[in-house]
Amino acid sequence: MKQKLLALLLILSIKSFSQDSKLTIEMHYPIPIDQNFIGKSYNGIIDIGAKYRFSEIKNINIGASINGGILVNNTNDNNGNQDFKVKSYLIQPKIFAELKIKSISKLHPSIGFGYTFMVFDVSGTNNGFDVSGSSKTESGINANFGVAYDVTSKIFIDIQYDYVKLNVDKEIPNTTFNSEVNLLKVGLGFRI
Repeated sequence: MKQKLLALLLILSIKSFSQDSKLTIEMHYPIPIDQNFIGKSYNGIIDIGAKYRFSEIKNINIGASINGGILVNNTNDNNGNQDFKVKSYLIQPKIFAELKIKSISKLHPSIGFGYTFMVFDVSGTNNGFDVSGSSKTESGINANFGVAYDVTSKIFIDIQYDYVKLNVDKEIPNTTFNSEVNLLKVGLGFRI
């Protein structure tokens, strides 16, 4: 019952907003790129986000956004000693600026800066020991570059690039392989 009420409330609120709404909801397919521990070992599952534009300065919209994503480890040990999966849950709050170009009104380039939390969650066994429930969080600054193209007044497609510089523990060597994450996100958005 609560789910139906929530769905009805969401539909009514979407229809009540004007075309120039300041709120967007986005869904992306994240693609890990680069030759590092994420790019070599993980596949993207989904990335969902929301953006709110709270200010406009000349031809620039300023706003805040938050994204949440899931990556899954794609490596598999065939010798039978390791039978576990690692999922990484990403949480990415950001501040962004979006350029409004009058001559190309359907194109919206943007830049954002924020922070990324990567929660690594393990389930399964390693050398006969149950490692389910093991979890570790890495975090660091995030730079985001993107461009969106309006398909209609409410729907747009976009592509984004996220660069994350993780703060690694003292036990982990502070190398590019261990501390830099590069993600390409391709997706669809909806203005509500």
